[in-house]
Amino acid sequence: MAATRSQTRRVIRYLSLDWLDALTASVAADHDLQRLAGEHTIGVTQVVTGGPEGDVTYHLQVGGGRASFGAGVAEPEDVRMQQTWDTAVAVATGELNAQKAFIEGRILLTGDQQRLMGAQPVFGALDAVFRTVRERTEYH
Repeated sequence: MAATRSQTRRVIRYLSLDWLDALTASVAADHDLQRLAGEHTIGVTQVVTGGPEGDVTYHLQVGGGRASFGAGVAEPEDVRMQQTWDTAVAVATGELNAQKAFIEGRILLTGDQQRLMGAQPVFGALDAVFRTVRERTEYH
């Protein structure tokens, strides 16, 4: 159990493989997201360009009673969001409001916007999961 505690306390770099792995495990274990996956269906791909490790693509897939998160594109992809590293960090740290970033064109959104709006409860639950990982994430 001590090893598990030290692993969960370890600082991880934003958008690194460790960060993706932490979120993958947290999404899989979150009962709210899994419940919402029985009510909503959406595949979201997120692309962040120009980061320290180059461009990073990850996804959230929700539907059929299952929510998953991981590296790569959503299959099927309903929505794609693309932004620069600086914008992604600003949004992740709360320095920039995501809605303002969309309005200003700093986040490029393509795909089924109505499906995205209909899945807002999913993103509320996802934000709670992100918060647990955010506490041990460094953004540089």
